Amino acid sequence: MMGAPAPEARLALYWAPETGDPLHRLGSAWLGRDAETGAPVPQPSLPELDIAELTADPRGYGLHATLKPPFRLALSWAEAMAATEALAARTAPFDLPPLAVENLDGFLALRETAPCPALGALADACVEALEPCRLPPDEAELARRRRARLTPRQEELLARYGYPYVMEEWRFHVTLTRRLTPAEMAVVRPAVTDFLGDAPGRPRRVSAITLFTQAASGAPFLIAERVPLRG
Repeated sequence: MMGAPAPEARLALYWAPETGDPLHRLGSAWLGRDAETGAPVPQPSLPELDIAELTADPRGYGLHATLKPPFRLALSWAEAMAATEALAARTAPFDLPPLAVENLDGFLALRETAPCPALGALADACVEALEPCRLPPDEAELARRRRARLTPRQEELLARYGYPYVMEEWRFHVTLTRRLTPAEMAVVRPAVTDFLGDAPGRPRRVSAITLFTQAASGAPFLIAERVPLRG
C-alpha cells in the first residue's frame, strides 16, 4: 500500500486489464508505457506517422477505461482506500463483453461490442462512492471543461461531480490515440486493430477496481492498487 499522496496528487478509479492478460502487454506496447511498472515500452512503427505523438495523451494516463475520473483528495488516502474497498466488497465480478477498436468521435478506442448494464452500474457506483473523498475542481479546471460546449445536462454533472461525462453521459472506452484526421484514421485504425490481434475480443472478467495515481500535474498515472470485487 502506498503512503499518503501529496496535496497536488490525483487519484482515479479505472478498469485496467490484468497484467497476465495479453491486452495489457499489447495495449501497453501500443501506448509506449506500462502503467503497472511505469517503464517505457517499445512501440510498433507506423508508415509515415509518428506513433509516439499520436499516443502521447493516452500514454500519460495508461491503458485503462475510466470509472471515477481523476480528482484531488479532500480526505486521506486511507479514507479513499476504505471507500473503494467497501464498494468492491458489495460488487460482484462480471463478464466483460468482447472489445473492438472503434472510432469514438475521432479518437480510436476499445469499446464493448455488446450491451453490459453491469459496466454502467459499476461506473455510477464508483462515482458516488468516492464523492466524499473528492476535492472540488478549481475555477480554471471548470472553465477548461466548459470550453467543450457542454449540454445543459453535462453542465449539471460538472457542477455535481466535477466532471461532465459521468452517469448517463459515461461511455466505456480504452483510449488508444489522440483525435485523428480522416487520413490518419485510415492508416491507424487498421494498424492498431492488426497489432492488438485477437486480444481485445478474448473472454475476460471485470474482477477488480484499479486505483491509478498521478503524483503531480503532468506526471504519468501509475497503478497503485487493484482492489478485488468480492460481492
